[in-house]
Amino acid sequence: MFQNKISKTKIKEHVRKKTNPKLVETIRLASKSKSWMSIAKKLANSTRQQSSVNLDEIDKKTTAGDTVLILGKVLAVGELTKKVRICSLGISKSAGDKLKSSKSEAVTILEEIKKNTRAEGLKLLQ
Repeated sequence: MFQNKISKTKIKEHVRKKTNPKLVETIRLASKSKSWMSIAKKLANSTRQQSSVNLDEIDKKTTAGDTVLILGKVLAVGELTKKVRICSLGISKSAGDKLKSSKSEAVTILEEIKKNTRAEGLKLLQ
């Protein structure tokens, strides 16, 4: 289970074990910002704790214009009927095609951290 009291030193230890360079860069950048620290802690944990979220679940839990943060991968089950902005670690190819047809935007968490340094207006789905 996720422990909320993980220190910056523990985050650095966890990052050394990661083999995905994009994930490592995302965690390092997130841990530098106070507002993104909780996300850095969750990303530094085991990849088994990262979630996979289907498009139909995103559609149910969001409204048009929302920015959704997914700590894992977006999968293509279901349809997305609203225009939303999705920030995630990864998106399946078929989910990406469905996002384009619904005119939604998909970006990586790293891009969102660089653009939105205060982590404002995000809805976290797990």
